[in-house]
Amino acid sequence: MVESIPVPNAIKLGGQPARDATAAWIETMRRLARHGLRVICYNFMPVVDWTRTTSRHPMPSGGLAMRFDWTDFAAYDLFILRREGAEADHPPARIAAAEARMRDLTPEAAQDLERCIIAGLPGAEASHDREGIRRLIAAYRDRSPDDMRAALRHFHEAVVPVARELGVRLCIHPDDPPFSVFGLPRIVSTADDLRAIFEAVPERENGLTFCAGSLGAREDNDLPAILSEHADRIHFVHLRNVSTDPDGSFTEDDHLTGNADMVRLIALLLEEEARRRDAGRTDADIPFRPDHGHLLLDDQAKETLPGYSAIGRLKGLAELRGILTTLSHPELGRLA
Repeated sequence: MVESIPVPNAIKLGGQPARDATAAWIETMRRLARHGLRVICYNFMPVVDWTRTTSRHPMPSGGLAMRFDWTDFAAYDLFILRREGAEADHPPARIAAAEARMRDLTPEAAQDLERCIIAGLPGAEASHDREGIRRLIAAYRDRSPDDMRAALRHFHEAVVPVARELGVRLCIHPDDPPFSVFGLPRIVSTADDLRAIFEAVPERENGLTFCAGSLGAREDNDLPAILSEHADRIHFVHLRNVSTDPDGSFTEDDHLTGNADMVRLIALLLEEEARRRDAGRTDADIPFRPDHGHLLLDDQAKETLPGYSAIGRLKGLAELRGILTTLSHPELGRLA
C-alpha cells in the first residue's frame, strides 16, 4: 500500500487547474497499480496537513508526546502569523489566554511553535514559510465547506472509476485535527462528513482510512459507531489514542489509554475481517499500523521525525499485537 499520494490545493480550489492536477493524480495511481500497489491513502485537508503545536510535550512516563494546544495555536494565528480575520475564529477567552501566552513566549519558543505548525510534519504536502502560508490561506477565503464537498465529489467522480478498473482501493484519511484551523474548511471530520462522502460516491473503492486518533480528537465522534457503519469500506487503519482537554486541545496518549477503547475497536476490526473471509473477499486482511509513538529513552537525544521515533512506535505496535493475539485466541473465544 501507499501512504500517500498528496492531493494538491489546486484540486481543492477547482477550475481547470483542478482537472489538470486530477489527471496527474490518476496517472500516478495507474503507475502504482502497475507495480502491484493496490491500497492508496490520501487526505483532503486544505493548506496544512496534520497539525500540532509541539512534538515534545512531557508525559508522566518521562516520554515526550505530540500535542495540539488551542492557546498556543491561537497565539501563533493571532500574534505571529497575524492572519487577516483570525479574531473571528477564536472565542474571547481563548484570545485572552493567547495574549497571556505571548507575553511569556521567548523568541526561540515562538520560532519552535511556528516550525511545528507550518514547516511541515512528516507526510505533509509541503513546507511553508509565513508569507507563503498567508497567501495559501487567502486563496480559500471565499471557499465554503459546501465548495470543498463539491470539489471532493468531483475528484472522487474522476478517480474512483479508474481505481475500480485498476483494482485499487482508495482510503481517505480524516482531518487531523478534525476541526477548522486558520479558518479553513475541513470536511472529513465527523460521522456526518463521512456519511456524505460515501453516499455521494458509494463504490467500495471510495474507502476510508480509519484513524482512531484523528477522529478521536472530537469527543462527539463515536468511534465504534463510525467503524461499524463504514466497516465494509475500511481499507487501512491507524490505531493510536488521544486524550482531550475541555477546550478541545488534545495530547497523543499511550496506545492503550486515552479517549478510544482500543480493545473494542480491534475486536470490531477482527469481526469485519472474519465477515470478509466468510464472504470470499480478497481484501479480508485489513492493514494497520500504530501510527505515532512517544519519544522514549535514548530516542530523545536522536534526530527523529516527529511522531515516528522507533522505540515509541515499536512499544505501541507490541501493545496492539498483544490485543490482537488475545482476542484471536481460541480459548478466549470459548470463554467469551
